[in-house]
Amino acid sequence: MATQTDYESQFPVIDFTAEKLKPGNDEWFQACKVVRRGFEDHGGFLARFDKVGPELLNTIFSSMQELFSLPFETKSRKTSDKPNHGYSGQFSASPLFESFAVDNPSNIEDCQNFTHIMWPQGNNRFCESVNRYGKLLVELDQTVKKMVFDSYGLAGEKCESFLESTDYAFRSYKYRIPEMDESNIGVNPHTDSTLITILHQQINGLEIRLKNGKWINIDAAPSLFCILAGDALVVWSSERIRACEHRVILKSKVIRYSLGLLSYSAKMVQTLEDLVDEEHPIRYKPFDHYGYLSFRFTEEALKSTNRIKAYCGI
Repeated sequence: MATQTDYESQFPVIDFTAEKLKPGNDEWFQACKVVRRGFEDHGGFLARFDKVGPELLNTIFSSMQELFSLPFETKSRKTSDKPNHGYSGQFSASPLFESFAVDNPSNIEDCQNFTHIMWPQGNNRFCESVNRYGKLLVELDQTVKKMVFDSYGLAGEKCESFLESTDYAFRSYKYRIPEMDESNIGVNPHTDSTLITILHQQINGLEIRLKNGKWINIDAAPSLFCILAGDALVVWSSERIRACEHRVILKSKVIRYSLGLLSYSAKMVQTLEDLVDEEHPIRYKPFDHYGYLSFRFTEEALKSTNRIKAYCGI
């Protein structure tokens, strides 16, 4: 069922652990309405999801600490043909930030391939924890997408096609403690290039900008996941859904780790005709999702006030 947070009643929370939350029943359709309102008003909502238990949670976060503790030369071996899918870090613009991407985390072979790059001798604990965690977050992501389709009254076969064309990347993030003369901004305000991003933080720091311009802190909790709409979902929905602007502000004197599941389209991203009307006309040309990821880091994109419109706006 949908509930309200204590700190901001406008930003919805949906309990995905509720046993009564089954596709087709009243609780499901009520939650679908809240998902849609969250995406349309603020670009996101919070999900209570307890399938990631304490044992897996401890293992996955300790595995990330082990990963980021590797030498820079080892971490730099993780490269990718896909933009922003390798190791990222040591940037002057974001000196506190490092990140890794594991493609298709719900597939054990892809997890093994990543693990072998970092640990040629093997690391079963790391590999298995990423795979278990990735499967659960893919399940959550697909449930959310089904709710979006149901909230707009869209046919089930269109949802299945949408899900089948989705690529996933598991992202892990590390933010070191700022030094005395450094800013505590972990990541500047931005929207993601994804369809949907799921963020899971161990320590507070994530902030969301609401529709009214107010920034709110998102509390870290083991079963609390932040579901954010990305730029691609704005295009798909004919601007019914807004991309969620968010940032990371470091307030604790400890190293901060967080996790994420990012979803992308393996096919061309385009506005769904079912969602086009006089109020929501087609405003974007179809585009290649990974092409957009490459564009985001160009000088033209960095100068733009709206990167997705600069890339494929009509």
